[in-house]
Amino acid sequence: MIPVETLLVFIPAALALNLTPGNDMLFCLGQGMKSGPRAGVAASFGIAAGGMVHTLAAALGLAALLATHPGAFEAIRWAGVAYLVWLAVQAFRSPALPLSAEGARRTTPGRAFREAVVVNVLNPKVAVFILAFLPQFVDPARGSTFLQFLLLGLVFNIGGTVVNLAVGLFAGRIGGWLMSRARIARAFQIATGGIFLMLAARIAFERR
Repeated sequence: MIPVETLLVFIPAALALNLTPGNDMLFCLGQGMKSGPRAGVAASFGIAAGGMVHTLAAALGLAALLATHPGAFEAIRWAGVAYLVWLAVQAFRSPALPLSAEGARRTTPGRAFREAVVVNVLNPKVAVFILAFLPQFVDPARGSTFLQFLLLGLVFNIGGTVVNLAVGLFAGRIGGWLMSRARIARAFQIATGGIFLMLAARIAFERR
């Protein structure tokens, strides 16, 4: 359905975009630092799931609705900002205990996955970006544009997931060792909260 020559152009372009530090990468970094490699990995898959939701929405035309209706765009954007601020507050309120200590607030992989899905889905910038990027590689003459959207979105998502996996694992390995010390654990919790606040500010103040 999609010619090889198109994929040879699309894949390097998608990988270059995936390697550019963004909100998703920072979120995986924060989860890995806070709760170890398993949470970092789970967050990367949660981001991927959210990305496929955006791809499906773009294929169905919902992203075009966001692009043309500022009210809907703003409502989703500010919901995402509020959710990130809430995550930051939770990180700041975590007790100053090492990760190995009983009672320490550590995000489970399942929760990290769910939080990543919500953060990604509530970022309308992703939907609008996908709507702007993917159609340039879709050719209606080659069959269903819906299936082409899904295939290109899947390829794009695979590259992003590999990058986010590496970031989450690295942050988890380094952060997990450092956070076994109570004082360093507290510093990392504050740093994680700071990352979430930075993401909230970035989404809040980005130009539409």
